Amino acid sequence: MITIKNLVISYGKEKNVIDALNLALAEGSIHGVVGLNGAGKTTLLNAMYGLARIQSGEISNNSTRLTKKHLSYLVTENFFYSNITGREYLGLFQNKLFNTDKWNELFCLPLNQVIDGYSTGMKKKLALLGVLKQDKPIMILDEPFNGLDMETCSVIRAILLQLRDKGKTVIITSHIIETLTNLCDYIHYLEKGKIKYSIGKSDFAEFEREVFKSLEHKNAKLIADLLK
Repeated sequence: MITIKNLVISYGKEKNVIDALNLALAEGSIHGVVGLNGAGKTTLLNAMYGLARIQSGEISNNSTRLTKKHLSYLVTENFFYSNITGREYLGLFQNKLFNTDKWNELFCLPLNQVIDGYSTGMKKKLALLGVLKQDKPIMILDEPFNGLDMETCSVIRAILLQLRDKGKTVIITSHIIETLTNLCDYIHYLEKGKIKYSIGKSDFAEFEREVFKSLEHKNAKLIADLLK
């Protein structure tokens, strides 16, 4: 069980981006974290991976401090060194059991070419291969479907479901709610730096209806005024 207790994160003198957040994440499950822009999703993921400074609170994994040895992290904007090939990038991660060429049959990347010439989608797929090669028990994926075609999204979904069945824990964000309701075991709604609620599969349909209804109601009057 991954447990987050009373987590507080702020930047400078601004209000807390993460504000006394509490969350429990069951192992061997796929967890979706959703919320509007600015809700604190990426900050929360950065804190779990150790990239964001925590003012107070704790993050633990089965009662021990959560560290990078437990985690692999796919960030939204991927960074690669200049003038290296895709194959050289994957060589940075040590895993003798990982068959790079076999895995690449799913993604069809030109691994012997320099990454600088890759498209946005190709870079995303390469970064995901790097995460998969690390084979950590917990995977954090921040907007993994951005910039990818439908076939690749389907491939990633199938991979994640099988990894879950093998006992991996996956934490994933997406601005597209349907990608999470079709994939996750649990969804956690983040609002103003707090987890407002957590739900299981049986409540996904109602959750989706309520979210869209709330957003439509929120902006309906302004849109109507603009289109007079």
